[in-house]
Amino acid sequence: MKVKRSKIFSGTPWEPKVGYARAVQVGETIHVSGTTGTDPSGKVLAPGDMYAQSVQTIRNIENALKRLGLGLENVVRTRIYVTQIDRWEEVAKAHAEFFGEVHPATSLIGVVRLVDPEMLVEIEAEAVA
Repeated sequence: MKVKRSKIFSGTPWEPKVGYARAVQVGETIHVSGTTGTDPSGKVLAPGDMYAQSVQTIRNIENALKRLGLGLENVVRTRIYVTQIDRWEEVAKAHAEFFGEVHPATSLIGVVRLVDPEMLVEIEAEAVA
């Protein structure tokens, strides 16, 4: 049985290379792929600045949700991956600024590195329509 889904693409070069969509909606559930602080061409913004990358990452998530007629208030879960766990408070500050009233369930996980060494943070999100 083929699952009916709506897909949103951001246009970054990573999507066709890896074979994924930025966001996939199945029924009322939306899964937003791991998202980083990049512009539409895939260029990492604010190298070295975890806070600024976190803000851009969340804005990229928000843009994908908007294309499905939703917003950050629909987010029920985030997963945050950082390459420098001792700098967790920088990403936490950005997360709280955007989700402080939404209070999604979340995880904050330290990883060795992301696909591009300039990427300091990657965030996944799940939302409900």
